[in-house]
This record gives sequence, structure tokens and C-alpha cells, in this order.
Amino acid sequence: MVARVVIAAPGSGHGKTTIAAGLMAALRARGVKVSGHKVGPDFIDPSYHALATGMPPRNLDPFLQSEELLVPLLLHGAAELAVIEGVMGLFDGRLGTEGYASTAHVARLLDAPVVLVVDASAASRSVAATVLGFAKYDPRIELAGVILNKLGSQRHEDEIRAALAPTGIPVLGALRRSEDIHAPSRHLGLVPAAERAAESLRMLPMLAEWITRGVDLEAVVRVARGAPALAGKPWQPEGSWTGRRRVVAAAAGPAFTFRYTETDELLAARGIDVVELDPLRDKTLPDECAGLYFGGGFPEVHAEELSANVPLREELASAIHNGLPVVAECAGLLYLCREIDGMPMIGALDATARMTERGALGYRRATAPAGHLLAQPGEEVTGHEFHRTEVLPRQGKVPAWEWDGTAEGFASPTLHASYLHVHWAGHPRLARRFAAAVRADG
Repeated sequence: MVARVVIAAPGSGHGKTTIAAGLMAALRARGVKVSGHKVGPDFIDPSYHALATGMPPRNLDPFLQSEELLVPLLLHGAAELAVIEGVMGLFDGRLGTEGYASTAHVARLLDAPVVLVVDASAASRSVAATVLGFAKYDPRIELAGVILNKLGSQRHEDEIRAALAPTGIPVLGALRRSEDIHAPSRHLGLVPAAERAAESLRMLPMLAEWITRGVDLEAVVRVARGAPALAGKPWQPEGSWTGRRRVVAAAAGPAFTFRYTETDELLAARGIDVVELDPLRDKTLPDECAGLYFGGGFPEVHAEELSANVPLREELASAIHNGLPVVAECAGLLYLCREIDGMPMIGALDATARMTERGALGYRRATAPAGHLLAQPGEEVTGHEFHRTEVLPRQGKVPAWEWDGTAEGFASPTLHASYLHVHWAGHPRLARRFAAAVRADG
């Protein structure tokens, strides 16, 4: 039995991440074993979940992982109580669909009650109309309560509570505005916790205390424990390698904060030990390194420091040139280029990267136009693109993927570099092929 609750909102900016992470921290402080889960492909919010829970971050996404995998993945990653943070507004999903991959879609698949976080800073009685509308919009969703955020005064709170009373939807929390509780943002959303680790750790006790003062934690736990039992078995990464294990260096640290937890677990089951490498600080690759994985992050923010680490850049360039298997997604693609905004990088790709004014964001259904390290010709994957950079040229002689009639990325039998993030739990064959290439290298 997994107790679970979804923290949703009418839209972005209502305080979902702050309140979800605060609930995790407050429940953990009370001795509850709590896990954090994020609806959608977001990497940044889960970094705060991990800090608050002390557990690996998890994502739940029907498009990237399939509807059938969501319950097994939750059962695999959940603790005693799972707090599931939604994405955007409760009913906002993939464009052009009826809310596919929305928070509501995930809540239905997981049969999980929903608590709605509402920014009340610019309204009073109208909050009740908003909440009632969300409660009535889809009767398949159990709206179990509301948490009022950014209240200005007791009078403000009382007015909203009075308006909500006839709806029968309970108020589970009422939080005042707090200048001390915040997370800075920039071009792609919140700054990841790893880039402000000391500050984030200092803020956690304040966040937990703020939530404890303003939220009825016992009521939230009752809501979570009221969720029905889930049918199914926990997801298990395929593979049970018993031979010699190999080492893959995975980019980490402030510049490379994005990597799905299940990626490490899939590789581990295939005999691969993932060792983190901080390209800002580490001067050499780990001993007996047999492969490289460069996930997402913000190398453009740290370009000067990355460029200054000449010993590591040179060792990486030589290793990749000599055929060491490498997978690079989004930020990793930029790092493999000759330069980012004029700052020298690894140079494994004959391409340059630069920041742009406009971003690329959305789900992608991609096909491999040719065979390469991760895929066979014509093989399809689902993925996600989110960046505000441009790589020129857009593709190499062998592209990594093709979608919407356009090819993108760079690929070979030992290299895969693309803007596309693919959740390997939904496509375990990618981990299988990468692991096989790593083992073959040695």
C-alpha cells in the first residue's frame, strides 16, 4: 500500500514546487518516510524533492514512459508516502490532446487524490469559484482539499474560507506571504538545487517550519492514506549482470544537474557502475572509465569554468576520438561542441553552440534515420526538448533523430549527441545497447 497525494494548481506560478518540497521536508521531519515524484519531464523541481526527502528524484510521464508503466514506476520509487508534484495547471497536457500527460491524467492513472494549491494574493471570494470549477471540471478527479498560498492577512484568509465553506471542499492549509521562502529563476525556470546547494540546505528547515505552521499535516496524511490500493508490481530494471562490471562517467555538479534516476538503475542492472564526474572541478576521468554519459543542465551558464578545465577537456576529446562510447543529451550536446558562445569546449563535434532569444519546448516522437549507438534504422522513441540554445550545424553526417520532417543531432557507432531527452525506463533497449557498447570497449 502506497499512500499518495498529488499537489496541483490552476496554473504555473501558484507555488506548487515550494509547497510540495515543503510538505516533503515537514513530513520527513515528523519521521514519515516520504518520496518525491514530478509529473512530466522536469528535472529542476525533482532536485528540490531529493533535497527535501533524502531519496532519489522520480518522474512520472505517460508520454515518455507509457501509461502502463506509471503504476509500476510509482510502486518502485515510492516510500511510505509519495508526494507527487503536478505540472502547469491541473488539466494542462500535451498540446492538441484532451489533456494527455497532464497532472489530471496522471492522477487518474494512479488513482490519487489531488490537493489544489491556489495563489490567493490577488483575489478573495473568487478563489472559491476557481476551486469549485476545478472540482467540477472532471468528475474522475478527486479534489480532496485546497491549500491557500500568499495570503495577506487573517481577514483575507477568513473571507476565502467563508466563500469555500458552501462548496464542501476542505481548506488543508493557509500560508502567508514569506519573503524568506523563495527559489530564484532564470531562462528555463527555477535554478536547480545543486547550483545553490548551501542556500537550499539552509532554507529547508525554514520551509518545513513554514509548512508546519500553515498546513494541517495530519489532514494531508489522511488524504494520502485514503488512496486505494494499487494493482500491479513494482518496475524492475531489466538485466541481472553477473560478469565483470564496467564504469561509466556521468557528468554531474552544478553544470550538469539533469539525469533520470532510472537511467542509473538500468545501467547498474546491465553491469555498469555510474560514477559522477564534475566537469567544473575534476581534472581526469575516473579509473577504468569505459563510457561517458552527459545529461542535461546549464553548461551555457558555466561556460567559462568548463572551458578553463583544459586537462579534462583534452582527455575527453582524446577518449571520444579513440571511440569511447558517449551519450550526450541537450547540455551534453553543447559540451561536446567546439565552443559555447565563443568559449572553447571539448570539440568532439564539428559544431558550435550559442544562446538564443527563443526556446524550444515540447514532446517529440522521433525516429532514427540511420543506425547508431542507441538505435536501429527506423526505430521510434518518445522524448522531450527544452532549451534556449542553438547548435550549428544542426546535424552531423549521421543524425541522431528525426521528427516533424527535420533531422537533428550527431551519431555514430560510438557516439550519440542530441537535444532530445529520452526517459530510458520507457525505452530500456537504449540502456541495453549503451551497456553493450561500454562492455565491448573493454
